[in-house]
Amino acid sequence: MNFSIICNDLLETEKLAEKFANNVRDIGAFVSLYGEVGAGKTAFTKLVCKYLNVKEKVTSPSFVILNEYKSGVIPVYHFDLYRLEKEGVNTIINELEEYSEGKILTFVEWAEFSQNVLPFERIDVNINYIDDSKREFIFNATGENNIKIINGLKE
Repeated sequence: MNFSIICNDLLETEKLAEKFANNVRDIGAFVSLYGEVGAGKTAFTKLVCKYLNVKEKVTSPSFVILNEYKSGVIPVYHFDLYRLEKEGVNTIINELEEYSEGKILTFVEWAEFSQNVLPFERIDVNINYIDDSKREFIFNATGENNIKIINGLKE
């Protein structure tokens, strides 16, 4: 299941993040984020967390690998694989799979560094930088619940 949308400014991106949060709040999801530096991976995560009522400050987990936010309507786990090499990713792949189960939301930035070892059902989000305020979001979902989440973005 694929869906793409262009957000022309931050307000449109925020509306997309609000829809995503509303669609995921009752079922959870595992979300792999792809995009160049500055594309908006962390910004999208922050906006989704805002609409899940996360009270903690949402920051990039680049140097700590994982940030946990448990104050919202569902727990949110935010990974960053950028600093891990293949061996490092292999040491946490079982842990990542555990974070794909249950009513939780897991974001994985720089998922391309996973060496394609994310076999479980998930939502892949490619964020393409168009200009300072314009982004293209391409969603690809596998699994029944994830497809429902993406279909809800079309409304």
